[in-house]
Amino acid sequence: MSALSKVKGFKTSKSGLYVSMATSAFGMIGAAKQIKKARSENDTLRLIDAVVTGAAVVTNLAILYRELKRLGDDDVLLG
Repeated sequence: MSALSKVKGFKTSKSGLYVSMATSAFGMIGAAKQIKKARSENDTLRLIDAVVTGAAVVTNLAILYRELKRLGDDDVLLG
């Protein structure tokens, strides 16, 4: 098994999905800081950018959660 196929397998495993979700959560922290800074500077363009970034992170978390649920549905032990 090549290293590349191992990495692809990890991305679709439960562990890989948890790592991806944690990474996205840290992205949300960055977006929240960006929103706070944009508000304090009254910078509308940065605020819009931060909100769009936050929405993308939330969407990514929802997709990862759905994938995690699908893995759980396929698991015989989880029923």
